[in-house]
Amino acid sequence: MPENEAMPSPERKSSAGILPEKYPDLHTSKEVSFTVDRERSRGEKIPNNPQETVSRYLGSLLNKHGLMGGDPERQRRQISRHVIKPHEIPDGYFENQRRIARELGHGDIDVTPEMRRLLTEAVVADQTKSFENWVEYINHPDANYPSWFRYYTIRSVLQTGPYDKEKHQFAKRSRSTTAPYIDLNREALAYVYDQLNNSLEGRPIERADDETLKTVLKSKNFGRLYAFAIEKVTPASREQRQQIQGEWIKYDQGDDEEGRKRSQKLARSLQGHGTGWCTAGESTAEMQLAGGDFYVYKSFDDEGKPTIPRIAIRMEEGQVAEVRGINAEQNLEGEMVEKTEEKLATLPGGAEYKQKAANMKQLTQIEKKTKADESLTSEELHFLYEIDRPIQGFGYQKDLRITEIRQTRNTDEDMPVIFECEKGQIARSSSEINASTKAYVGSLEPGIFDKLHHIEHVYTSFPEGVIRRQTIEIGGKTAKELEREMEQQGVNISSYAKDMLRSKDFTPLRNPEDIDLVRLKVGDLGLSGVTITDQIYTRAKELGLDLCPAEVGPQYRLKYKDQPMGERFYIGMKQIADSHGNPYVFFLVRDGDGLWLYDSWAGPGDAWRPVHGFVFSLRKSDS
Repeated sequence: MPENEAMPSPERKSSAGILPEKYPDLHTSKEVSFTVDRERSRGEKIPNNPQETVSRYLGSLLNKHGLMGGDPERQRRQISRHVIKPHEIPDGYFENQRRIARELGHGDIDVTPEMRRLLTEAVVADQTKSFENWVEYINHPDANYPSWFRYYTIRSVLQTGPYDKEKHQFAKRSRSTTAPYIDLNREALAYVYDQLNNSLEGRPIERADDETLKTVLKSKNFGRLYAFAIEKVTPASREQRQQIQGEWIKYDQGDDEEGRKRSQKLARSLQGHGTGWCTAGESTAEMQLAGGDFYVYKSFDDEGKPTIPRIAIRMEEGQVAEVRGINAEQNLEGEMVEKTEEKLATLPGGAEYKQKAANMKQLTQIEKKTKADESLTSEELHFLYEIDRPIQGFGYQKDLRITEIRQTRNTDEDMPVIFECEKGQIARSSSEINASTKAYVGSLEPGIFDKLHHIEHVYTSFPEGVIRRQTIEIGGKTAKELEREMEQQGVNISSYAKDMLRSKDFTPLRNPEDIDLVRLKVGDLGLSGVTITDQIYTRAKELGLDLCPAEVGPQYRLKYKDQPMGERFYIGMKQIADSHGNPYVFFLVRDGDGLWLYDSWAGPGDAWRPVHGFVFSLRKSDS
């Protein structure tokens, strides 16, 4: 993520921040020395002092890739380096799981090799997801922190173990720690930055809290500061949230002294309410108000004053840039959707959030009907199960109400309504498929796709295991024409993907023709344990699928314009080697920068997770 040149005083004063003090040997580390030597060899004049060398290292690291960032494939490889490996999980962990099962009344169970494998996969998956949360947020444009703080945060998280509620502190993390990485609390993180920033600027602690805070600040210990911050975050009570009447409070943009006072007022009005918003940090609020106005909807407290924050709308360059609520992952509360929708209609750029507001409104209506034990229509079931498109809200993650409502449903009763068929027309195995079959929900068996040509709905499990099929046209365009068309349509192309397009092994068909594509996840293939590229390709062939021609990558990219934010998948194709012989495939993703055609390393022995998506071509029927 590029650095923000309009960063407030801590970045201007020292882009190295507290790092030279916190990590006194950082400036002599191999990675910093390499960066400085490289820059000097290019004629750059870099003073030989810790502040300057560390600052230059951070600039090189973060301007180019973000912290453990860059393209999603590079990020995946970096994250995996910090996730526990199967051989590092101590035997005591499995014995502890056996003890827990006994205490829960399951009796004495044997930890079989299969159970050990499943437990291992769960540990690895939980650590991967929890650390991904930190990396994705710290590189997100909304987390407008200076470089030094982002580096300090990620390095600290890697060293921080589980939280001890009795001792009110975090344990130290080691390579054998099986627990997930610590939970991300954005408001608490903003508090940590606030205090470190004030300390760096020499600002006194204004509140009575204190000697404890002064002591913690001296240590610059992230775990102690984060624990202290979490204790300060108190969510609004259930009673307070029942009141929905309130007022919109506007905080005007400004980066002068008056703007600083307004940002301080904004931040302090949010503190102690447990919103989870990083704006509760005074320095973050100052950065955000420097970029645009800020609106907060506050409901009335017991005294009839608007003090309980419920909705935040941040403006940037005169347009709506961010909308957040106080539900989990900063999603909107159902009862706050209408208030949000009304406000967005009055603001520039608010129309872009119209679909999200509509999604939340419909989800709220379904939630109310569910609580009232009312039937849902076919349209509502299509929406709830995300049959046609994902439900996108305003939070960082999917709205938890989706899962909660689904758990109350009987999918065996819902599927015939959604698929518009009888129960007997839903096959559960390949042997049940016949001419009247309308849907298939079951495991993928060898040759299964040779039998599924006439079936519209295919799932390995409902609704998560959806198998998507699409027909696109390929051929008729040269590599240069494909590259030019993507650039004209605003598609981002990574440098290695451009090399792939220009490779002698990239040979588009001369004449146009249709190709049927099948998109699925590695976990749908029915393979156990670690899954490598060769196994995925072999299994796909067994199921009735073929590798895609390489041109499917750019052709599919051009046609798949409405790809949901954050979705990513790989093209199952014969790898194209770069100048060093490294094997690559195309990779499609949509992120904050828009639509991308990326490259992805895909050696025969490279491992993949169950959630990774692949596209293959459907083998043509002989009939």
